[in-house]
Amino acid sequence: MFLKPDYNLKRIYDIDLDELKSSGIKAMLFDLDSTIMASKSGEYSKEMQDWLKKVQSNFFIAVVSNNKNEKYIEQVKQISDFPLLFRAAKPDTKRIIEFLKEHGFKDAKDCVLVGDRPLTDILCGKRLGCKTILVDSITADSESKLVRFVRKLERLSIRH
Repeated sequence: MFLKPDYNLKRIYDIDLDELKSSGIKAMLFDLDSTIMASKSGEYSKEMQDWLKKVQSNFFIAVVSNNKNEKYIEQVKQISDFPLLFRAAKPDTKRIIEFLKEHGFKDAKDCVLVGDRPLTDILCGKRLGCKTILVDSITADSESKLVRFVRKLERLSIRH
């Protein structure tokens, strides 16, 4: 099915960076909220900071987020040492294609898009023509029952 990610992982830390590198991936694009940062928290965990540094040593990394909240965007900019694209309008690809070109990537096949939402992140990655990795929310254990239910419903679209 179109929304089937190339990789469907429980945790972001389960991504096999060596496999991605050996398959020619040069850039990792991350969704922000619930993927590499607890939703609306404005801070990275120590574990995530360490992991992102490891990723950054082998790949170009960037955030592509649909978030539009100016105060939150400024907060995230202050603590991030990699490029950020807010108001990305995923699953639309126009802004992300422009962003990739600005950073020297002419072809999205050199990238992987990592996110927690099939209908925005994975669909966007498929439309870009890049590899996709679906991960569970970084705060899955503390999310409300309603949020977990909605996530399960959304993931039904990728099981075929």
